[in-house]
Amino acid sequence: MERIYLASPHMSDEGYEQAYIKEAFESNWVAPLGPNVTNFEKELAEYVDVKSASALSSGTAAIHLGLKALGVTQGDVVFCSTLTFSASCNPIIYCGAEPVFIDSDSKTWNMCPKALELAFEDAVKNNKLPKAVVVVNLYGQSADMDPILEICQTYNVPILEDAAESLGATYKGRMSGTIGDIGIYSFNGNKIITTSGGGMMVSNNEEYTKKATFWATQSRENERHYEHKEIGYNYRMSNVVAGIGRGQLKVLNDRIAKKKEIYETYKEAFKDIEDIEMMNICDFGESNYWLSVMTLKETSKVKPIDIMLALEKENIESRPVWKPMHMQLVFNQYKFFTSNEEISVSEDLFNRGVCLPSDTKITEDQLLHVIKLMKELFN
Repeated sequence: MERIYLASPHMSDEGYEQAYIKEAFESNWVAPLGPNVTNFEKELAEYVDVKSASALSSGTAAIHLGLKALGVTQGDVVFCSTLTFSASCNPIIYCGAEPVFIDSDSKTWNMCPKALELAFEDAVKNNKLPKAVVVVNLYGQSADMDPILEICQTYNVPILEDAAESLGATYKGRMSGTIGDIGIYSFNGNKIITTSGGGMMVSNNEEYTKKATFWATQSRENERHYEHKEIGYNYRMSNVVAGIGRGQLKVLNDRIAKKKEIYETYKEAFKDIEDIEMMNICDFGESNYWLSVMTLKETSKVKPIDIMLALEKENIESRPVWKPMHMQLVFNQYKFFTSNEEISVSEDLFNRGVCLPSDTKITEDQLLHVIKLMKELFN
């Protein structure tokens, strides 16, 4: 049987991406920079209603330069959501800083404001406030930003919003990724739109994106000769890749609509199975439904591994919920704060969660086949 993917690249039926790539080849703008890069930055900034954007080689590069723009350096501390992919916190280490991990709340699955407040209280006691807070928006849904903003503003600490998974989602009418001081998006192959690989840093403070663009271009000064006064990086997006992004941006709203349809189909199909609960979608905004994720009751005889193995046997891709960073061997020596010492929400979600096939190319028959296999496990 043809493989059913979790989330794979989906080019437009209209061929928008190919048109921009053809234009780049015909004009010989195939190297970094060029009109597609400039226009992709402009068009994405307009889409999310933000003043400036810098197109980069990856979401990880965007986080790295975002932290650098916020002044994070050797010996600093950065608070970060624990329930995430390692790309959210690896750049903290690149900067020579120390991560402190913050637990999730059960409503949003994202950073818990109560746990964040406890981390700040501990930081005050130790006279070591963080230089920044990295808030990750998981699986397409924004964190509950208002209480997080209030806490960070109290301590005068900036927010970097990791919206790698939530492009097109909203929070109280504002686009995910535009609510913190700096936001980042990822265009990796599995994201809601892709450039094959790439990322974007956005901000209403144009100085941040100007700095990012400068550093990403090897910190080359505006001189006739090659002049460098700072260490730079090879982090710029290419003109060809940006062309893919421009084409993908045209179909982003269609992709969100399809992702939502997939989530709602699962939710309706599993409503009578007591052991299954779909990820909660909060009423403070719109998710982009990047992945449809479910959890099982602790008492369920069917376990996440049973679901994943049963689907894999039928050539269907699924995966666990992210393993929290504070549980990872490479990060488990750093501090971790939860709102309740006896319960870690992120650990619980990791133990009970499964990400279901959410590919926008999935057919109705394929989706029904996944549902049928799932239901058989619970009968």
